Amino acid sequence: MFLTKQQLVMARRLGVAILVAGSLASCATYKEEFAGINSRLDQLDAKVQGAAQSAESANQSAQQANQRLDQIEGRVQQLERAPRRTPRG
Repeated sequence: MFLTKQQLVMARRLGVAILVAGSLASCATYKEEFAGINSRLDQLDAKVQGAAQSAESANQSAQQANQRLDQIEGRVQQLERAPRRTPRG
């Protein structure tokens, strides 16, 4: 059974329509995948921002602790240089 020219044209159009529909469906799938990826990236960005703030806070605390140690070190050196006291008794 041979197809007529009109039937061939119709079959081609139907094939193109199926391809276009499939492409559009895959675009929707990609949009969903990109939305999911973007959501995960936003979550990771928030975690990184939180970690950066925590690191900055820890850095400031460490700097303050170092300043206190420097002050104590000066006092310790002063006490070590002071003359020894003789015990009573």
